[in-house]
Amino acid sequence: MRLLPGLVSISFRGRTPAELIAACVRAGLQGIEWGGDIHVPHGNLAMAREVAARTREAGLQVAAYGSYYRVGRDESRQASFAQVLDTAIALQAPLIRVWAGEQGSARTTPATRERIIAESRRIGGMARAAGLCVAFEFHRDTLTDATESALDLMQATADAGLCCHWQPSVGWTHAAQLDALRRLRSSLAYLHVYQWESDGRREPLAAGTGVWSGFLAEAAAAPLPGDLPQRWALLEFVKADSLEQFRQDAETLLQLLGHAPPSVRPS
Repeated sequence: MRLLPGLVSISFRGRTPAELIAACVRAGLQGIEWGGDIHVPHGNLAMAREVAARTREAGLQVAAYGSYYRVGRDESRQASFAQVLDTAIALQAPLIRVWAGEQGSARTTPATRERIIAESRRIGGMARAAGLCVAFEFHRDTLTDATESALDLMQATADAGLCCHWQPSVGWTHAAQLDALRRLRSSLAYLHVYQWESDGRREPLAAGTGVWSGFLAEAAAAPLPGDLPQRWALLEFVKADSLEQFRQDAETLLQLLGHAPPSVRPS
């Protein structure tokens, strides 16, 4: 399977959608995951339609809607999932990214875990009825902060169509990162791609080509879960929040994925 290269828009929260679309086109990327906190706010359907149209007009795809919806949090404290779903539909996103709870797996009680599972199954059914997928982010301070917990969550929600993104957890050994990716392969949605050192310092993606070639090969060999049409490798967390560094990271990603750079692509 060939992974498609793209960008997570919240990498540049200070940039407008128009600026990010232009940057992706210049860099030769193919799509954008639009964030629900800044660029396409929950419930702003007019904005969602406008961003979707501008994305398509530029020859890009909407890879996903990064909603930041916290599964298990009372909807009186956040946008309802119905509102999130309506926005994703207006954006024409194939997938909605959510977070599994509000605290780490070691601190989550069995009752809270069961509530998160039930809520996940509910929103997964809502999304599936609308033709979309829901993916958890593989992230600290949620139920996907540890491999075993993430696997348990995916097993408990698989029949509701939920899947899981993957990203290298900072501070983990390379062996632990690769083990998590391999064990999540049957539920794997997209990859968030960045190069961080163990102390949290951001580095150019080129500094991690050795490890990322392995990660991307694993993802390319994994089956697509459910009705997910394709798999994306999405750049995130660029060093110094620099558009020039983003351009360089995009060039590295294209090379790792075997895509032609923009200057030699056929018109």
